[in-house]
Amino acid sequence: QLVESGGGLAQPGNSLRLSCATTGVTFSWYTMGWYRQRDYQQRELVATLEFDGTTNYADAVKGRFTISRAITGGTLYLQMNNLKPEDTAIYYCNAHPKSYGTNYWGQGTRVTVSS
Repeated sequence: QLVESGGGLAQPGNSLRLSCATTGVTFSWYTMGWYRQRDYQQRELVATLEFDGTTNYADAVKGRFTISRAITGGTLYLQMNNLKPEDTAIYYCNAHPKSYGTNYWGQGTRVTVSS
């Protein structure tokens, strides 16, 4: 249902854009989000996007990351600018149902920020 891509190795200060291709997900029924899990830590919220365009960001990424969705089609994006070594993590796409239904996760894509 959710397939992430776009991860990889980046130097500090550089940018990456993650994509999440969705199938069978009606965006108006879900809060869409990106989460990450750093080594030996719990999964944490990065950003969420509501159907009406409302966004929410973790303090650690505010002003650097932008969550968005394609105008047509079912793709969610995470634009990551000014990357820092502490952004190194596996990034997961999430579709959380607003009322009832399945909470979907992608398989994750690894981002490594290192010089």
